[in-house]
Order: sequence, then C-alpha cells, then structure tokens
Amino acid sequence: MAARGESIHGEADLVGSLVPPGGSVLDAGCGTGRVAIELARRGHDVVGIDLDPAMLDLARSKTSDLPWIQGDLANTVVAEAAGGRRLFDAVIAAGNVMIFLERGTEAAVVANIAAHLGPGGALVAGFQLSDAYLQLHVYDALAECNGLVLESRYSTWQGAPFSGGDYAVSVHRRTAATAPSDG
Repeated sequence: MAARGESIHGEADLVGSLVPPGGSVLDAGCGTGRVAIELARRGHDVVGIDLDPAMLDLARSKTSDLPWIQGDLANTVVAEAAGGRRLFDAVIAAGNVMIFLERGTEAAVVANIAAHLGPGGALVAGFQLSDAYLQLHVYDALAECNGLVLESRYSTWQGAPFSGGDYAVSVHRRTAATAPSDG
C-alpha cells in the first residue's frame, strides 16, 4: 500500500475522523500496538488492552508512553484514576479481533467494550465475514442490545463502500440517550 502512495494506517485514519482532536481511544485487542501507537502519534489519548502477554511485551518494547493492559475483553474494566469505569470517545477492535474471541464470549465482549463508550462514542470494528465466524447481523444485534446504533459500514479501513463481500468495517455509535452508568 505504501508503495502505491496509500496510507498504511487506515484504521487510525478512520478512527481519527470519528473522534475530536486529542480524543480518547481504547484499542481493544491491541496486539503489538501498531494502531494504538499511530493514534497516539496523532495526538489521541490511547489505552491498549490485549489478553496475550507476548503481544503486549512487543507493544511495550515499541513505546512505554502508553498504558498497556493485559486483560480479557469480556470482563476487564479500564478504570479512571479516581476509580470508576473510564469512558472513551472511541473503541477500536481492528485486526479481526471479533472473530479471534473465544467462541461464546462475543456478547460479553461487545457489552463490556460498549460500556466503555461515552455519549456519542463510536465502536469501530473490522473483521472477516464467513459462515464460520461471527455473523454481521449477530454483531449488529449485539451492538444494538448495548445501546449502539449502526452509523456506517465499509468494506475496507479506507472507507470503500460496503456492498457485501468477505470483510466489513462497522461504525456503531452510542447515542446520548444510551450512555452507560458508571460500572
């Protein structure tokens, strides 16, 4: 992509277009930190969370300037310094996070990461589509059950229109009326 003059940071480009300058982002399933580090480089307040300690070790080796949390997306609460659940302007789940979850935990994961969104916050997730994985209509229903409304859907992180296919990037947004209570 870089050789063609295209951005190799489509995830950060999209999230950056959805949150205010300096806005807060939770990188859910951050892996080695590629997306989180790029978002931070652009001035966003970023926290990365992942279950895999080896991936987080790689992220920490790239930068110690970001908080890297080892935890399960189904139940880890990212806390404010003063206590209580931290709310973010956006949560990103890039890199097929939603289909790499332990089967049967998808509802708990969507509920937990949605609970970390403030009013107007966006949940942005991109994942491969296949009958063997989480189905898009099921993902949409899980998001809706947690107070999120589908705002847009693309076939790539660069914003190509979605008209079916084997990959989708979905943007669900929390309305002010569905903001979570402190948990």
